[in-house]
This record gives sequence, C-alpha cells and structure tokens, in this order.
Amino acid sequence: MMQSPQLALSLQFGKGITDLQQHRAALPRHRVQRWLRHALQADVQAAEITVRIVGMQEAQTLNCTYRQRDYATNVLTFDYSPAPVVCADLVLCAEVVAREAAEQGKTLNAHYAHLLVHGALHAQGFDHENDEAQAQAMEAEETRILQRLGAWDGIIHRRASPYSHMHVWDGSGTGQIHFSAASVHADVLGHI
Repeated sequence: MMQSPQLALSLQFGKGITDLQQHRAALPRHRVQRWLRHALQADVQAAEITVRIVGMQEAQTLNCTYRQRDYATNVLTFDYSPAPVVCADLVLCAEVVAREAAEQGKTLNAHYAHLLVHGALHAQGFDHENDEAQAQAMEAEETRILQRLGAWDGIIHRRASPYSHMHVWDGSGTGQIHFSAASVHADVLGHI
C-alpha cells in the first residue's frame, strides 16, 4: 500500500465570522487533515496547506483583489507550488459555506469536506472553469475521493453528485448560478 504524503496543515479562523463556534465545531483538525490527505494525488510527496476560514468582508476583498470578482465566494485556492511538494492556501467563507449547505440540504461539515477536496484539487492543477473535459475529470476525481472517504469512514450517505445541487452565489443579490452534472452518474454526499 502506498504511503500517505506528509501534510503540514495550518488551520486558521479569521475575524468577522458569524457563528464562529459552529464553524470550529464542523472543522476539527483531524477531519480537515483526513479530507486533505485523501485529496492529495499519487505524485504528491508532501504538502503544506493553510486552510483559513474567513468572514464575508475578507472573502470579498480577496476575491476582488485576486480574481476581479467583487463578491464573497465559497472557496479560493492560492497554489504556490505543484507536486511533488504542494504548497497552497485554501480560503473558505464561513457564511457562504453555511448558506450553501443549508440550501443543498447538507450538514456544514459535509459541505466543508467537499469544498476542501475541491480546493485541494485546484491546488494540484485541476480546473473546471476553462474546459469541459477538465471539468468532468475534476468532478469525477472529487466524486472518487468523497466516495472513498465514505467507504473508509462511514461518513457519506450516497445520494447525489457533488455538483448536482451546487450553487454559487453571485453576491449581487440578483440570483444564483446553478451547476449541473448530468454526465456524471456517481452518487455522493449526504452527511460527512
């Protein structure tokens, strides 16, 4: 059996987070480490990942500064080096994650698990924004990882593709963008 890569994890909680204790409870360090380890690909020997949970203002500022999008988004990935030693920051907006979890009928930690896997894959070069084939490959890999987490930890009740109910809030108050993945037939995500 292949040895797990070394993972140096910094787990941070910023200022301005609504219901901070709820988010801390959903993200115990050992779970975050497990989710990230499962997301690391075979060519990764080691990873240094900072996970920072932030409030709306910090998330909006970062998204505007680095992506020229003036709204808070669920997860931002800042990747600094690829495999074999992955270095990245994953920034998640607590309020957006909580709202999306409620809208999708997921537990808060289930949605955090999905978004951390998603962000970790971005840090390793996966992309879903510029190419449909890459988007399908990324979604399939997320599904595989989340299924594996469920099989090993008994934490996922298989229901629906992670994208079948995924909404991204556009921050403008005008509505949401809905992503659908009819081409993926795997089931994932219920409760993590």
